[in-house]
Amino acid sequence: MRVISGSARGRKLLSLEGEATRPTTDRVKESMFNLCMDYVPSAAVLDLFAGSGALGIEALSRGANKCTFVENKSDALEIVRKNLENTRLSERARIYRGDAFSFLENTTETYSLVFLDPPYDSGFYTPVLAKLSEKALLRQDGLVVMEMRADMEISLPEGFSVLKERIYGKIKILLIVTGKKGEERHD
Repeated sequence: MRVISGSARGRKLLSLEGEATRPTTDRVKESMFNLCMDYVPSAAVLDLFAGSGALGIEALSRGANKCTFVENKSDALEIVRKNLENTRLSERARIYRGDAFSFLENTTETYSLVFLDPPYDSGFYTPVLAKLSEKALLRQDGLVVMEMRADMEISLPEGFSVLKERIYGKIKILLIVTGKKGEERHD
């Protein structure tokens, strides 16, 4: 696993061994960033369920202003810290150890780009979107990028719609926005 583009391009990233986290493959990550590239420059990023921090680090490398990494596993957060140090992106990062819902309940920041990649069978997708909406944490022209199993279907809370949907093998990427109608889906 590595940083694909930007100031930290080519730097290797650590990940946790075992199945506690599921790192996004370089191929899927590159495709994901090709889809959302217009939202990255100068973004205020939230990397929920950060794991190794690969998505937030990629965004920082590509020009995001700052990123908040949220993860409840201490060993995963240590990997995020090491990856931030290795990529020299620590100064634009904030790390929060704890539950994603506690973070969302207590933060007063707003975000222009949110990466949502929880454990696939957790059932967290819709509740997290609902909390983002309830607390008005996603900026008006913001984007939520979700990674899930290709066969998964979720219901979106009112006010959210799919901007783009792509399937890469067993992985589905959804780009979710607020206040826009119409969907662009490519299976």
